[in-house]
Amino acid sequence: MVSHITTPAAEVLAALPDWVTLVRAPNPGPMTLDGTNTWLLQAPGQGLIVVDPGPLDEGHLRAVAGHGSVAAIVLTHGHPDHTDGVPRLAELTGAPVYHPPVGEWLEAGGVTVEPIATPGHTKDSVCFLVRYRGEEIVLTGDTVLGRGTTVVAWPDGDLGDYLESLGRLAALDGRPALPGHGPALGDIGVAARFYRAHREARLGQVRAAVAAGATDAAEVVARVYADVDRMLWPAAELSVRAQLDFLRRESHPPVGGLDAT
Repeated sequence: MVSHITTPAAEVLAALPDWVTLVRAPNPGPMTLDGTNTWLLQAPGQGLIVVDPGPLDEGHLRAVAGHGSVAAIVLTHGHPDHTDGVPRLAELTGAPVYHPPVGEWLEAGGVTVEPIATPGHTKDSVCFLVRYRGEEIVLTGDTVLGRGTTVVAWPDGDLGDYLESLGRLAALDGRPALPGHGPALGDIGVAARFYRAHREARLGQVRAAVAAGATDAAEVVARVYADVDRMLWPAAELSVRAQLDFLRRESHPPVGGLDAT
């Protein structure tokens, strides 16, 4: 039986690099964990790059702006808990905004930010490989969380894309992962491989549920996610719909005639 995961997928990072600051938004909840992580990347004395301003919360946005001159505002994906504060932060700072999918490298005072397309959680999801003074970190948005697992937000999200994106991140072994929610992790490669194994195990459970007679996504959720708090079942149903869509494309004819809609 594959259980619901609520713990980190890799060892928690002991300390952030001294050029990285976390400002956590005050929007905790079942889907946001402790709140949205707004990451600030800044070489000493230089402009900073803000990753995911978070919700429209004046105190939070002023705290972010108070860390110094903002060179750029960058987004990992378009979900509102990461983006609602963007217009106000841009107003406060005058900084340009780079919406996903971000297709260009950014640089501020020697800090370089390389976007990596990682669709799956959403179609527009991007991670960032960041380099400074020989150090490298990976900002993962909601593609990999600091605790638990993420939602493949069907129909915008796609499980096949997500599995490929996890493979891309697994190749970045040894680099810390700074997620959109939860604590920073010590190794993105370890976390990505854990996520992939968990997704594949869940997919096996969905196959078994369909074979046992489940006729729609809600029934699959009741069978496969019985150990999950019912508050999270709507999110689980999005992932199940993505799994059913994946299975439908994998098999010919479609799996059991199920309609994910």
